[in-house]
Amino acid sequence: MTSRATRRKGVTTELMARADEVVFGRFRVEVIKGPDLGASHVAGAPELGVGTAPTNQLVLTDRSVSRHHCEITVTPRGYLLRDLDSTNGTTVSGVRVEAAYLQSGATIDVGDTRLRFEALTDTIREPLADEEHLGSMLGQSTEMRRLFAVLPKIAASSTTVLLEGETGSGKGLLAELIHQQSPRAARPFVVIDCGAIPPSLIEAELFGHEKGAFTDAQAARAGAFEAARGGTVLLDEIGELRLDLQPKLLRALEERMIRRIGSVLPVRLDVRLIAATNRDLRQEVNRGTFRSDLFYRLNVVRLHLPPLRDRPEDIPLLAAHFYRQFTDGGEPPAELVEALLRHDWPGNVRELRSAVERAVLLGDPSLWREGRRGARPASHGDAGDDDLDPAEASLPFREGKEQVIARWERAYLRALIRSNEGNLSRAARAARMDRNHLRELLRRHGISAADT
Repeated sequence: MTSRATRRKGVTTELMARADEVVFGRFRVEVIKGPDLGASHVAGAPELGVGTAPTNQLVLTDRSVSRHHCEITVTPRGYLLRDLDSTNGTTVSGVRVEAAYLQSGATIDVGDTRLRFEALTDTIREPLADEEHLGSMLGQSTEMRRLFAVLPKIAASSTTVLLEGETGSGKGLLAELIHQQSPRAARPFVVIDCGAIPPSLIEAELFGHEKGAFTDAQAARAGAFEAARGGTVLLDEIGELRLDLQPKLLRALEERMIRRIGSVLPVRLDVRLIAATNRDLRQEVNRGTFRSDLFYRLNVVRLHLPPLRDRPEDIPLLAAHFYRQFTDGGEPPAELVEALLRHDWPGNVRELRSAVERAVLLGDPSLWREGRRGARPASHGDAGDDDLDPAEASLPFREGKEQVIARWERAYLRALIRSNEGNLSRAARAARMDRNHLRELLRRHGISAADT
C-alpha cells in the first residue's frame, strides 16, 4: 500500500491511496445559525459545495449567501475550504479567508449563516484503475488512476461532460478519449475553441449559416453541431463564450435543435456535448459573467484534471513517454528526469512535453529550460523568429502561441509583483486588472510574492 495520508486521533483527515482504491475522510457540515438552522450534510464524495444553487450538496435559503458560496475538498494536506468569489465572503472562526485548512469543530460563516465542520471517523472509498494509462492518456498518480476508473462508464453514456483544469493539463486529450471510447467513436469529433474564434463569427461556427446571411456568407455552411452529427462536439474554453450567446447555446441544448443564421428551418441535434474550461464556472456565475442556467445544463458530470504540480509522480512516466516519441524509443537520461522533477510546471503537461523535446533537439539534458545553446537576451530589434525556441517552432500554431503567451504572462506577472513589492492590491491597480483575476493568474502560473 502506498500512502499520502496521516491519521490524527483516529480520524483520516487526508487522502490515502492503496493499490486498488483511494480512501477519503468523511465529514459533516451542519447549520448552527441562520434560516436553515439544523440542516446538515454528510459528505458522500471528496467535495462538498455550499450555496443557494440547487447543484450544491448543502443548499441554503439564506439570501446573503451566494449561489456557489464555498467548497470543502479532501486533499493530501487535509480538509481545504475555498471561497468561490462569493459576494459576502467566507470566514473561519471569525477570520475572513479565501482558502483555509479546517480542523474538526471549526465554525464557518457564510452570509448570515454559521456552519460547523466536523471530521468523522468513517471513510469514503473509491476504486482506482489498475492500469497507468487509458487510451493515449498516461498517469500513475492516485488522481489520474481515480479518473481512469470512472471514464469508461462516463464514455459509454451520452451525458454532457464538463472538463475543468488549467491550460495545458490535457482537457482536449481527455475529451477526445471520451469520444473514442463512446458508442459515437466512428462519427466526427469536432472542436470549437470559444476563446480563439472572433466574437462576430462564433455563432456561425456553432450553428452554421445560409448563403447571404451576412456580408461574407457567399455559400451556405454547416456549423459545428451539424458537422458532428452522430458524434461529439467539444466546446473548448466555454468560459470565454460571450454572455449574449449563452442563451442561444442553452436553448439549443434544451430543445436539441438549432437554426442556421438566416434560416427558419430547424435542424435536429444528434451530438454529445463536452465543454472544457480553465476557469471555475461557479465563480463566473457568482461574478455574473456566466449564466447559471447554462452552467447547470453543462454541469451534469464534472471532471477535474489536476495540475501536474499536484501529481509529480506522473512526471517520470510522461517524460519517458515523450522522450521515446522524440528519439524513436530511447530512454531519458536520469539527470534530465531529476531536473524535470524539480520544476513546478505552470504550463502543465504541454510545457513538460516541450521541455523534453527541447532537451532532445539540443542534445544536452542540462539545456531543457534554456531553450537553445548560446541563447542571448533579445534586443528590441530582435523581435520575431528569434523569440521562439526550436520546440515552440515545431508545435502547431495554436499550441505554440499558447506557450509563448504563457511564458510572457509569467514574466509579466513576476515583474508586476516585484515592482509593487508583493502588494497584490497595488499590483492589480497598476495592471488595471480585477484583484481576484490577478490572484487566479498568479496561482495558475505558480507565482507568489515570495518568488519575486
